[in-house]
Amino acid sequence: MIGAVDIGGTKIAVGMVTESGHVLARKESPTDAASYANGLATIAGLLRETAQVASVEITGIGIGSTGPVDPFTGKFGEVDFLPGWRGQNPVGDLARIFHVRVALENDADAAALAEAGWGAGKNKSRLIYVTVGTGIGGGIVFDGHLYRGVSGAHPELGHQVIDPAGPLCSCGFRGCWESLAAGPAMVAWLDANAPADYPHREHLTAKRICQLARQDDALARQAVEREAYYLGIGLANLINLFTPDVIVLSGSLMKSAVLFLDGIRKVICSGCRFVPFEKSELALASLGEDTNLIGAARVWHDGIQHGVPLAS
Repeated sequence: MIGAVDIGGTKIAVGMVTESGHVLARKESPTDAASYANGLATIAGLLRETAQVASVEITGIGIGSTGPVDPFTGKFGEVDFLPGWRGQNPVGDLARIFHVRVALENDADAAALAEAGWGAGKNKSRLIYVTVGTGIGGGIVFDGHLYRGVSGAHPELGHQVIDPAGPLCSCGFRGCWESLAAGPAMVAWLDANAPADYPHREHLTAKRICQLARQDDALARQAVEREAYYLGIGLANLINLFTPDVIVLSGSLMKSAVLFLDGIRKVICSGCRFVPFEKSELALASLGEDTNLIGAARVWHDGIQHGVPLAS
């Protein structure tokens, strides 16, 4: 029985996950971004509570966290959303508290492992997981192994440059995929192009734009078409580079995937003629609201299977 921990910038979720990926119990709490000590105490308390609710004994702990994190040392890097957690080691600390083996991965990598092992990518050799929401991130799983860069680095799929004359991105480049196709980019484009008397400008979000597009709002439809175009370019790049069996799409924007998929496929068809793009399936994430918790549990199983050091 794996204690699964999902650490985000605004909330921490904890659950008990079986060896088949079923969540027996879960609880959430706001994240204290400034105090790691408070965060650690919250996680430990939630682990005890969910284990009691599920009437189980914790045999291991898997963590998926907003990054960057180091899966080999168990430490947090320069995590923008959690300034008080930088350099801290939840792997070692939770292992000391619970006397079990503990593993840690970036949350997008954790979700990729979940979909590859128990979700839309099950029995697929080459999977790319892409999440589109406030930002764009993802993970890559080939032949059952999580792809890692030099020093175990997590690839930043959202920071491939799509248009070097595009908007400035926090990474330092202009026109990154994230700066053009994440949710805030939709909002920024519509806000910049809306006439002064546009009636829906107040409290505008990507979700609201999708709702307006369904209601046949002309400007919202343009924003959706633009979004599909830029999503398609980024996904076409991934197909040209990796020719995966499946790309699994997730994140808040993909709750409105029906608005984007036709446009995405049109772009892929127009720009991937040198590879068998038609064999790369586009699938929606299948594990629902528990994806990140299931991914955290999968992190522990992956560490055991592939020999990633786990603290104990």
